[in-house]
Amino acid sequence: MSEQLTFPAESAALLEPRLPPKSDATEASRSRPFVTLTFATSLDSSLSLSPGVRTRLSGPGSKAMTHYLRTRHSAILVGVSTVLADDPALNCRIAGTPSQPRPIVIDANLRWTPRHSDKVFEVCRNGIGLAPFILTGVDESSLPRGSVELLHEHGGKYIHIPASRSQSTDRLRFDWNDILAALQAEGLSSVMVEGGGQIINSLLDPAYHDLIDSVIVTIAPTWLGQGGVVVSPDRVTDTAGVPLPVARLSHVSWHPFGEDVVLCGTLRQ
Repeated sequence: MSEQLTFPAESAALLEPRLPPKSDATEASRSRPFVTLTFATSLDSSLSLSPGVRTRLSGPGSKAMTHYLRTRHSAILVGVSTVLADDPALNCRIAGTPSQPRPIVIDANLRWTPRHSDKVFEVCRNGIGLAPFILTGVDESSLPRGSVELLHEHGGKYIHIPASRSQSTDRLRFDWNDILAALQAEGLSSVMVEGGGQIINSLLDPAYHDLIDSVIVTIAPTWLGQGGVVVSPDRVTDTAGVPLPVARLSHVSWHPFGEDVVLCGTLRQ
């Protein structure tokens, strides 16, 4: 069993203004889940050394912070590339946590074939995690029967989301409004979007800024070098074709956790 983590109450208090409200009444009045965008990055804005390569960036303090954030959200969301590269458990390891977040996997084109030995199912069987909900654009009739049964056995499932086909890649892709509507329909009042690069960059598109309630970024004191998976959303321009900043954070605060620094803020266009 993985080591249990602790996160100091005084540190948790610093993050409280950035997190979903604890009031059930406040959550019930929302038309969509509370969205926190959070990830760990190097000084050159890289998430990993290269696509598909697991790269550890967070130190012990910021790692415990990430798991504390998971205790405050009803769901954690990652893209299928993260699942294929890392085989993550997608659970919370804070000692004494009363509940676990629901893992959400974005897999529009059904690239992941779940296996009984995957960590996300192992922690589920051990009572320290939940089975994932997999959001896909593939029709129910085309879902692999074995995968459907494995998910149902552990309490997970596939959820079909309306999808469009990318002209450049011919792959299915989702609109974030449809993703959040699906989570709301499942009774998930808050979601922590953790990665990977394609997921983060797509959510940082100006069309979706109004959907992001909080941004929490761990910055590790390291450069990974060129060729990595970089947080850098598509460029935007004005009507004359002049480049503009994609986004800027406001109401910013900085918090050191060990050798890492955590940046908190709110998006504004």
